[in-house]
Amino acid sequence: QVQLVESGGGLVQPGGSLRLSCARSGSNFNIYTMGWYRQAPGKRREMVATITSGGSTDYLDSVKGRFTISRDNIKMTVYLQMNSLKPEDTAVYYCNAVLKTLVTYKAYWGQGTQVTVSS
Repeated sequence: QVQLVESGGGLVQPGGSLRLSCARSGSNFNIYTMGWYRQAPGKRREMVATITSGGSTDYLDSVKGRFTISRDNIKMTVYLQMNSLKPEDTAVYYCNAVLKTLVTYKAYWGQGTQVTVSS
């Protein structure tokens, strides 16, 4: 029904920038939220940024002012612009979409893209 494909990860120097993209296939309807999560080895997955269908955004405290989430509904793509990257930002970043149906919520996940900020 819905597929998510992330791109844009890679190796970057501290202080550098990276832009992640998440291309979504499927219907534009019934999207509740989309967001980016990340998981470092040995750590639990954490929410980085989310954006609702109404345009409201939320960010992890440690990335506020550095990361910006946005969406393009025509291209069915959500972006994460990451500036002033720090080594602690190193993780696998996953795109997430939550669809709200008449009877339930359904979550979809991408395969993840590796972001490495070298020191």
